[in-house]
Amino acid sequence: MRICAAKGDGRGQLDAGMFLPAVERRVAVTPRRTVTPAPDMAGQIGGAPAPAAAAAMLVVLGAVAAAVYLLDLSTITTTGAFAGVGIGCVVALVEGPRWNRAVIRRPWALLAIAAAAFLLGALMRPWAADQAGATVLLADAFTVPGYIFTVLGLGGLLWARRGLERHALIDGLIVGVGVGVVFAVLFSLPAASIEGRPAAVSALAAVYPFFDVVLVLMVASLAFTTAVRSPSYLLLVGCASLLLIGDVAYAIIGTSGDLTGSRLLDLPFLFGFALLGASALHPSMVELGRGAPAPVQAWSWPRLLLIVPALGAPFALIALVRESTLTDRWVLAVGGALLVSLLLTRAVSAVHAYSAARRRYQHQATHDHLTGLPNRLMLSAQVDRLMAERPVAGSEVWVFYVDLDGFKLVNDSRGHQVGDQVIVEVGRRLRSCVPDAAEVARVGGDEFVVIQVGRRSKAAQLADRILECFAAPLHVRSVEVMITASVGVASAPVAGRTSATAEALLRDADTAMYRAKSEGPGKWTMFDASMHERVRERVDIELALRHALAENQMHVAYQPIVGLTDGTLLGAEALLRWNHPARGAIAPTTFIPVAEDTGMISAIGGWVVEESLRQLAAWRAQRLVPEDFWVSINVSPRQLRDPGLPGMIAEAMAQHDLPAHTVVLEITESVTIDHSTIAENVLRDLRALGVSIVVDDFGTGFSALGYLRRHPVTGVKIDRAFVGGLGVNPEDEEIVRAVVAMSAALGLTVVAEGVETAPQRQVLAALGVRQGQGWLWGAAVDPSRFIQRWSNLTPAMGAG
Repeated sequence: MRICAAKGDGRGQLDAGMFLPAVERRVAVTPRRTVTPAPDMAGQIGGAPAPAAAAAMLVVLGAVAAAVYLLDLSTITTTGAFAGVGIGCVVALVEGPRWNRAVIRRPWALLAIAAAAFLLGALMRPWAADQAGATVLLADAFTVPGYIFTVLGLGGLLWARRGLERHALIDGLIVGVGVGVVFAVLFSLPAASIEGRPAAVSALAAVYPFFDVVLVLMVASLAFTTAVRSPSYLLLVGCASLLLIGDVAYAIIGTSGDLTGSRLLDLPFLFGFALLGASALHPSMVELGRGAPAPVQAWSWPRLLLIVPALGAPFALIALVRESTLTDRWVLAVGGALLVSLLLTRAVSAVHAYSAARRRYQHQATHDHLTGLPNRLMLSAQVDRLMAERPVAGSEVWVFYVDLDGFKLVNDSRGHQVGDQVIVEVGRRLRSCVPDAAEVARVGGDEFVVIQVGRRSKAAQLADRILECFAAPLHVRSVEVMITASVGVASAPVAGRTSATAEALLRDADTAMYRAKSEGPGKWTMFDASMHERVRERVDIELALRHALAENQMHVAYQPIVGLTDGTLLGAEALLRWNHPARGAIAPTTFIPVAEDTGMISAIGGWVVEESLRQLAAWRAQRLVPEDFWVSINVSPRQLRDPGLPGMIAEAMAQHDLPAHTVVLEITESVTIDHSTIAENVLRDLRALGVSIVVDDFGTGFSALGYLRRHPVTGVKIDRAFVGGLGVNPEDEEIVRAVVAMSAALGLTVVAEGVETAPQRQVLAALGVRQGQGWLWGAAVDPSRFIQRWSNLTPAMGAG
């Protein structure tokens, strides 16, 4: 067989097995899925052709070399053709992983050594076959190590794929044992029994087929663990098929003692070498070693095409081999017994795999994939079970609905990977801080539920403990995240409840959570029946809000902004008002949060911008306001995450021929700590238009000096909470003084809102505040009343 390929006609027959290990080794590296090369891979790399082009060139070289080999022009040309393809294969195995930036490279190095050893053995065999004594085995001294390095290389690739699944190993063994029985009976035993040649030659002839068996086993294992057939994988399979055909052909003539045969017998090895190198060069080889195994199967058709012939091989040989020896019968009996044992093991393994998969799917259906906690489906079942238990006096089933405050800001600013880790850490904290008897589940993106059976006093204590879980910052990916939670609590008595009650209990807790959130971050609230009325009210508001714009129910009112020292009219804040035909005036504090939550704020905000700028342009055209009069417009955080906002405002200013200094945009403090790249870019684009940007309600949220320096803001508005205490609360006066000093250092304008009394105006002016807004000068009114009041107002009257 392999060692039987001697020089023959003087031009040298090639070793039948020298490329099989290399190619089969290559099959073991089979990539799992096709990978489209990056754009730079399609060009030149270091002055050489791109890997995909080089792979095609090597295949073409193999075809040309095969033609030259068949022409048999001379010993030099035939040997050179074969050596050229072999050297090209070795180079490809060395350079392919480097060109394609493969993560797994050591197995490729082992396979390159194996290919080089096979090539040396093949080139040396014609000379060694004419030698006497131990020298005749010199070629085998290279070929045998070639098999060993091939097995090591293939094993390394399989190990990189996180080893073999049990089902894949058993299926591979079935194929390997079946092929081994065939090779032993048809090739190994006949080759070993040939007389008239050195015993070492016969022994090696008997052993070589078993090298092929091991390689076939590893190739089959790769096939059984590969879900997607990539080009590199298909090249390896083609190479393995060609080499196996050539090896079997040489094994057939070897059973009669012939060491040479037709030159056609060498073509599979020559062209297989080319396919092997091409598979190493193709960009899809980078997927080799990555774990994407084929799913556990109850023997699909592709598997059966390999397994069924292997199972039937021993029994077919019993009928085909007429003059079998005792050794043949023993081999067939042992092989058949092994195959039956493997088949039974595979059946048992399939049952166990099915049971494990079923348990896994059931777990996935009832648990959150990120935290491993129970999901809403399992939670409802647990609540049902607790409600149906035997009642205990005074005990109730308590549900704590936990929602993270500001999680969206963390997700948008830090990225979804950090957000996912925050969710995982929150799940751990909740599990560690609640009693062991309590259940913790994740029921939404940033929503968790805790359930416990107990008395009302214990429920209040647990609600406090849940909030305490968030007292310390979370440390995620070297980032410190401070987050709070809002908790809604609901309960129901134990005993005799239906499954609908469980869902109702979760809904009540959810309703209470929204009530807690409306009271500020880090609060918990107990559910009461009146909350349902507020929920229905919110739904009604949402439905009415969708019709308000189309039916002209909304309008813009204007509140003056004046100079505190002389009462000069400087500008006005545009404030949205809603007059419902049935409900009458609806407060902004009622409908603005609904608009924010539903996303309608973007459309409403766009309308306010258009209407405010249109009105300002009309006043300027009629010379009813000074040239430097401005309109201040509120912009929501959601609008600032819209990259089209600057363009929309620029278009509106151009349409109404308004200079940039007449437009002021008011943003909330939460925007200043938003690390979102989109929001930062939108703010910078707005500032580039020349409009002013003011932080509204300054001092009540998160703003600090660092945030104001980073964002392109031009001013701040002191919140009314600090203005209301002026002249009464010294602390408020110090806060205002600090804001004025900080703003002066940064070159920011300062507006005090909520000014209601003359003493407040006087204190603000003394502290250095130059602009004010509030009921002292009037409430927000429609455009006609605003002009009617302020067109005749003198500075003295404005000064109060």
